[in-house]
Amino acid sequence: MDMSLLPSTSQGSFCTSRSQPSVVHRRSWKGLPSPQPRAAEMICRTIAGERPQVASSPAGSNGTQPNVAPATSQNTVCVPEDFVLSPGELSPVDRTGLNLSSDVFRCFGCTQAACQGPEGCAANKWRFETDGYLREILTARVYDVAIQSPLEEARKLSEAVGNKILLKREDLQPVFSFKLRGAYNKMAKLPAEARARGVITSSAGNHAQGVALAASRMGCTAIICMPVNTPEIKVANVRKLGGQVVLVGESYQEAQSAAVARAAAEGLTFIPPYDDPYTIAGQGTIADEIMRQVSDPDNLDAIFVPVGGGGLIAGIAAFTKALKPGIKVIGVEPTGANAMAISLARGERVALSRVDAFADGVAVKQVGQETFRLCRELIDGVVLVDNSAVSAAIKDVFNETRSILEPAGALAVAGAKAWLKRHGMKDATVIAVTSGANMNFERLRLVAELANVGGRTEATITTTIPERPGAFKEFITMALSSDSDLSVTEFKYRYSAGSTAQVLWGVGIRSHDQLTALLDRLNTAGMTSTDISGLEVAQVHLRHLAGGRARSYTGRIENEKILQVVFPERPGALRRFLDVISPAWNVTLFHYRNSGNRESSVLLGVQVPPYEEERFQAALQSLRGHGEEGFAFKELQGAVREVFDKFIQ
Repeated sequence: MDMSLLPSTSQGSFCTSRSQPSVVHRRSWKGLPSPQPRAAEMICRTIAGERPQVASSPAGSNGTQPNVAPATSQNTVCVPEDFVLSPGELSPVDRTGLNLSSDVFRCFGCTQAACQGPEGCAANKWRFETDGYLREILTARVYDVAIQSPLEEARKLSEAVGNKILLKREDLQPVFSFKLRGAYNKMAKLPAEARARGVITSSAGNHAQGVALAASRMGCTAIICMPVNTPEIKVANVRKLGGQVVLVGESYQEAQSAAVARAAAEGLTFIPPYDDPYTIAGQGTIADEIMRQVSDPDNLDAIFVPVGGGGLIAGIAAFTKALKPGIKVIGVEPTGANAMAISLARGERVALSRVDAFADGVAVKQVGQETFRLCRELIDGVVLVDNSAVSAAIKDVFNETRSILEPAGALAVAGAKAWLKRHGMKDATVIAVTSGANMNFERLRLVAELANVGGRTEATITTTIPERPGAFKEFITMALSSDSDLSVTEFKYRYSAGSTAQVLWGVGIRSHDQLTALLDRLNTAGMTSTDISGLEVAQVHLRHLAGGRARSYTGRIENEKILQVVFPERPGALRRFLDVISPAWNVTLFHYRNSGNRESSVLLGVQVPPYEEERFQAALQSLRGHGEEGFAFKELQGAVREVFDKFIQ
């Protein structure tokens, strides 16, 4: 960990905001009891002072019914974990919506009086015409920089799932992402004098490269504002493409604020990453290519599209539904970055309290205004996938193509697999858009650890065995003798002074029935065993802690709390954290490994006597902050804590 990680501001307290009915399903990890089911409604907790990751225009977006006077409202801030779908389940879509003024599209920073009405942007009224987007997509200018990406069958994966899965290979674009399509089309539609003055944008990833490449081809100046903690490889790539990089701010919000301020001061044009009609039309050219490349569009069942701010799926849906409305267009989001799914269910754009940065290419706190309007009208729903499913999809595509997708680039593949399985589809034809391949090398380690779990080809198990000579052999014999196909993939054990010992081990499996039979054999023999494969915190931390038990005179560390902490990867963060926690409380455990993300997960143990509880919670509250700048804390309790205690107490 960078020993000079950056500090952050405090975050307000939770309160319950209004909610709308929505079907909620709770998943449990095998072997541990499921949480008690809650009422079938979605609860969004509003955080005081929280801001959306993507700054809004002065008035805001949805713009669905242009002649309906919109209501006024602040955007609700929701906790992503409060909205849960079963694997492969489509999110509900409220087609009517709340028609809030904050959901009406206006160009970024627009203050023109003509654009402040219920229709929003007055310069782009073609948006509401029946074939408006169809015309703009067909006339979009993208091929000065983009290629017509291949549409390839994933033969091994298709055989495994019993359906035909086609990959739309946007990861093969010159900047390894689809983003250059929308950026170039937006810039090509600008007046010549605007291009001559130059463009500016804020981004830490694929959009920055797209704008830089487009500007170099058009011969105009492009200023790219990037946070100061942006990995050097991304900074170097943007500079190589001709962009003038300005490192400013400790977070995306600060970089974007700086870009907007400079645009206004210097007369530059801000290029939005997704919430602009011409950006959306540029991304929609992918659907145009699909309709020309697929052998028979009438036999195409669904197109799966990764969703961040919504520009890609809005463009694909606008074109596809205009020509072939029977083809499903389904979005895919991470479970920890599900802004579009929640927004569609509620009928209003919400802002997430924080986002999981594993799939950083779609880690957006609030979807766009115009993208939300189009998605609410056109798409069939959103599928949510967890990080292990995304990792398994990265492995699937690697096995097919020897290309390594970034997590956001593999979302559509993971969503297609889940949807096909849930609905028992056979001989269907679906397309997954592989949107990008800008993967940080350091992240491959975590992806590899999660891939086999996500692919259900490996199980991680805890087993209690007697602590006596010969017990280890008995355990192995009991586990493997009845099934010659089982193979041990991981085994961690340490001697215990008690009468029993804990083993953390992995086993390769072919099916869920094979795993169930294994657990039944061991539990019947008195060797209590639990499948913890679905517990991501165990994959990230527990497997590396096994074998390192705390030693104390009492056998347990008194008053010890175990917390999972999301650390921002910023200069000064660790120092600030320890300034608040230590020496006020005794730190008993600190387990960290850099994941290559903007944030990393730390497992923290700390002794907190009961009379110190209120002061400790106040200290944690002071460390919480806005978005990428703050820490997040989750105490391990109940069944999860019981599993961890087997190895750390």
